[in-house]
Amino acid sequence: MRGMIGAHLGLLFAGMATFILMGAGQSLYGPAVPVFARDYGLSLAEASGVISAHWVGCFIGVGAMFAAGHLATPRRLLLVMALGAALMAVGWGWAVTLAGALVFGMGYGCATVLFNPRFLAAFGARGPAMLSLLNATFGIGAIIAPLVFVALHSQPGLSFALVAGLAALVLIGASDDGKVAPEAGALGGVRPDWAILAFGAVGVGMEACLIGLGPAALLRLGETEAAAAGLLSAFFVAFLAARVMLTFCAHLIAPFSLYMLALAGMALCLLGGAVVAPALFYVPAGAFASMVFPGYFVEAARRMGRDARVAPVVIGAGLIGGISAPLLLAQALDRAGDRAFFWLLGGIAAVVLLLAALHGRMRAMAVSRPPAKA
Repeated sequence: MRGMIGAHLGLLFAGMATFILMGAGQSLYGPAVPVFARDYGLSLAEASGVISAHWVGCFIGVGAMFAAGHLATPRRLLLVMALGAALMAVGWGWAVTLAGALVFGMGYGCATVLFNPRFLAAFGARGPAMLSLLNATFGIGAIIAPLVFVALHSQPGLSFALVAGLAALVLIGASDDGKVAPEAGALGGVRPDWAILAFGAVGVGMEACLIGLGPAALLRLGETEAAAAGLLSAFFVAFLAARVMLTFCAHLIAPFSLYMLALAGMALCLLGGAVVAPALFYVPAGAFASMVFPGYFVEAARRMGRDARVAPVVIGAGLIGGISAPLLLAQALDRAGDRAFFWLLGGIAAVVLLLAALHGRMRAMAVSRPPAKA
């Protein structure tokens, strides 16, 4: 394993540094949304459009990778991320801020497609564990960024300017190590599994809501902006700890079982927040949210084949949830009670967990059923 890591140091640096910046940029949306709403005279639902713009950009980036992924390099996607963060930093109006989120999201989507398959392929049998490690580094930036936001007196401009500057620095040292040679084959080489794609869309959508709308939900319950940002950082501490744990055991757990564990944990935490203490239960929800993508991505990759375009399809399905869920939930929350965020999201997690369990049972029965006699 040490020799394998040594052979891919360039991949490790570029991937981990990029994912730290991705985590920092995404986690800033949570505390920034209420500030955007206040500064631009918007409702919470309108200000939450910055989250959807980010995910729309991700979807565009994933689509670009599907069509021309061979042209992507770490430096190019880091340049896109730096440009998007810079547009959000300049404060030239709401339209420019939305455009910046869209552009940053494009780089984010490209990075997700570029690095996840590379890590999964480069490290052989330890690929799922190293993929979890890669995604764990996302949590480092996500923990630090809300605290920096508070230290900068809740100024989104300065916070996103810092992300842009760091992306430019990482760009200088990034290399194109670990590139996976695309396999031949037409689109027919992708074997779509609509069930796992649907489960991925819902799971990623829930994760996006927890990150993007969680702080705003806590503000409605009386938390200060500083306290909400601190709770978001604690959420990502739990997120990072769980991802690090997965680097040691992800290869021992069936991916779809990991996905169902994530749903069960999120359901318990969110419903516990609705009934008992929202701030207390919001933090551990981060540990379970962190398990959604690794379980979903590995399971979908196994089911859908090794065509080079499988990764964009798998990630694109998740982004459909990431785009739509925060927008739809924000609309509902504008007309609902203070703890509606926890009730609605917890109820969705419980229902999807039941459907996932039924789906897993049906697949197991199909596999064990003896073939029909001729």
